[in-house]
Amino acid sequence: MWQNIPLWPERASTFSNNVDLLYIFLIVVTGFFTLVVFALVGIFAVKYRQRTGHKATQIEGSYALEATWTLIPFGLFMIMFVWGAAVYMKEVQPPPNAMEVFVVAKQWMWKLEHPEGVREINALHVPLGRDVRLTMISQDVIHSFYVPAFRIKQDVLPGRYTTLWFHAIKTGHFHLFCAEYCGTLHSGMIGEIVVMEPNEYQAWLAGNASEGTMATSGEKTFQELGCATCHRSDTQGRGPNLAGVYGKPVLLDNGTTVIADANYLRESILNPGAKVVSGFRPIMPTFNGIVNEEQLLSLLSYMKSLSQPQPSEPTAKETLPPVHTGRTQAAPSAGNTKVQ
Repeated sequence: MWQNIPLWPERASTFSNNVDLLYIFLIVVTGFFTLVVFALVGIFAVKYRQRTGHKATQIEGSYALEATWTLIPFGLFMIMFVWGAAVYMKEVQPPPNAMEVFVVAKQWMWKLEHPEGVREINALHVPLGRDVRLTMISQDVIHSFYVPAFRIKQDVLPGRYTTLWFHAIKTGHFHLFCAEYCGTLHSGMIGEIVVMEPNEYQAWLAGNASEGTMATSGEKTFQELGCATCHRSDTQGRGPNLAGVYGKPVLLDNGTTVIADANYLRESILNPGAKVVSGFRPIMPTFNGIVNEEQLLSLLSYMKSLSQPQPSEPTAKETLPPVHTGRTQAAPSAGNTKVQ
């Protein structure tokens, strides 16, 4: 009978045990002190009730007692804080070699795309035993990517990328929910994570091969929009050279430095005047309303590929141009991502 009354969802990721242990600890501590408080209230109510012939007496304070009921809760709260912070920090720091998947949430579906170009709706196929990083954004309102069996949940926001990662330890189909009320059909915004054996996943990936990868799709969009006219690999470009810029620090014209991550590059495409690279003029037009979220993700994937060594190139250090330090030479960093 008890098998049909599960106390918590199936454990299917490396986070599951840590999250469950912390949750059980919180329940045990709060439950214990709840019982203690109610028991003492009952005992004191009976023992010190008003009775005929008994006069109330003044009870003086006790520093030892006050220190006890201060230090013990403080110690318990610090254990909860440090333990919870450790679990949180592990969940928000994806491993550098994690397999990347891009997610676009919209009312009321999940649209997912693999770097190989394979697209899915309300389903995500991943290999067993592999770190998987999700780069997510919303097309309309706030959503929340929630997989109970993995013990992961992350808000998906419009206008900004958020990340989430997991490492599945069990094959099977696991529920995917939106945990943020997002409109009338919020309850129908469901899907599944399909964890497969690595060889089965490769067969699935090959059987769903698309016309090209996200990087090649982004390169096509890059050329169609005329971005290559200004973002050239030589020193004649009116915009920064994008080779090797992804994830690197970029010097702006106001003297500050930012990291060229996905959010910065997205802002540079949609609002190019917000952060202009040092040495370049703010002449890039906005592409807000011209490219959709899927195209933006493809463009970012293409820019990221420019920072990776190509098969014909020995290393990135041997092929990338030097860091820009002047005011007139094109820099190998993106800021005002000039596209005309």
